[in-house]
Amino acid sequence: MSISQLRAAALKSALPVKLRTERLLQLRSLLQEKQEKIVAALEKDLGKCAFESWVSEIGFLRDEIAHFLADIPALVVPQKVATPMTLQPGKSAIHKEPFGVVLVMAPWNYPVQLAISPLIGAIAAGNRVVVKPSELAPNCAVIIEEILTQVFSADEVLVVQGGVAETQALLKEKFDYIFFTGSTQVGKVVMRAAAEHLTPVTLELGGKSPCLVDKSAPLAQTARRIAWGKWLNAGQTCVAPDYVLVPRAQHDEFVRELQAAVTQFYGSHPQQSPDYGRIVNERHFDRLVNLMKDTKPAIGGQSDRAEKFIAPTVITNVSWEHPLMQEEIFGPLLPILTYDSIDEAIQLIKARPKPLAFYLFSTNSVIQERVLEQVPFGGGCVNDTIVHLANSRLPFGGVGESGMGAYHGTLSFDTFSHKKSVFHQTTLVDVPLRYPPYKGKEGLLKFLVG
Repeated sequence: MSISQLRAAALKSALPVKLRTERLLQLRSLLQEKQEKIVAALEKDLGKCAFESWVSEIGFLRDEIAHFLADIPALVVPQKVATPMTLQPGKSAIHKEPFGVVLVMAPWNYPVQLAISPLIGAIAAGNRVVVKPSELAPNCAVIIEEILTQVFSADEVLVVQGGVAETQALLKEKFDYIFFTGSTQVGKVVMRAAAEHLTPVTLELGGKSPCLVDKSAPLAQTARRIAWGKWLNAGQTCVAPDYVLVPRAQHDEFVRELQAAVTQFYGSHPQQSPDYGRIVNERHFDRLVNLMKDTKPAIGGQSDRAEKFIAPTVITNVSWEHPLMQEEIFGPLLPILTYDSIDEAIQLIKARPKPLAFYLFSTNSVIQERVLEQVPFGGGCVNDTIVHLANSRLPFGGVGESGMGAYHGTLSFDTFSHKKSVFHQTTLVDVPLRYPPYKGKEGLLKFLVG
């Protein structure tokens, strides 16, 4: 099946609602059946442990499917909206129809979840889908294709494997919608290609997601939650804490609590821990090691290229001009910076591009309200990290350079649906007010419109 044939099928008809539900049920069942193979693929590609693979990939997808199975019947019903008096006795409604053929371009860091989660929403909305798994997670790419080709017919979902050349060829095709997850740099390439066909896009990018620690935060608990979010998947998470701002007076104590958290999670030798992942490939390993040049890590810093291992690493005495602070780290390196007042911290964050995620640690409700009102970001947490993604009723997406558009849960249905406005007029009466001649009708018109 080619993309043109998939388009022909989409033009003929949307996926029937009953079929969408059947396919999602089959997908949920196959994810369960193949979970051991998925876990094995994630371990080979990223060194993920089974628990982490279940929580962040398989379990996440099963929850997303369950959400849609409950909501599809209501989502497909036209939404009635109020009709102004001037258009009475007509009726108004919004009909949601699929765009047609959707391209989903997945990254390598959560290769299964981020290939299949957008697909779930696109299928629920009635689209055909082309999925491009990441070639940087080759074992996962194979299992993704195996699962999707077993669940969907060739005129419903097409999986395209390959590298840069295949991706470039895909971007020359005309799609009705493009959903991309990845770096800001590649996101710009995708958007330029989409512009050639005036194709709408959702771009899930990234950026430097900050943690702001207020003096009221309990440091031990705060350090544990930041450590968990940072070193999940060895830091290769688009919403991972990228750097931490702490009050100057609490800097040393906070670093000690981070060290305690690392030891608690991964032992004295994280390289031997079964729960700590690996860097995806040598190119990213070399990039991260290069970022550590001319630094003296307060925690960690060890690396092993043969194993693609970089220890959980905390780097202090970092300036805002250091290379660590010039790009998204996307790895297990965590810079710690200090501030003297909340106003200063807010301005330091706002002086940089709007982040995909933001994490505030504070038990002071006044500080919480003030910071959340002033700091722009895609999504985030108060007194936690990353877990806002686990609520399918919260939209997930960036703002500014961290992305555009959002998805998860019901919002995924909206993302992959065109909202078609329909006005139904009655044929029982035909109000003459709108027809010429208009002489003498102005007063009545002004009365009706208020």
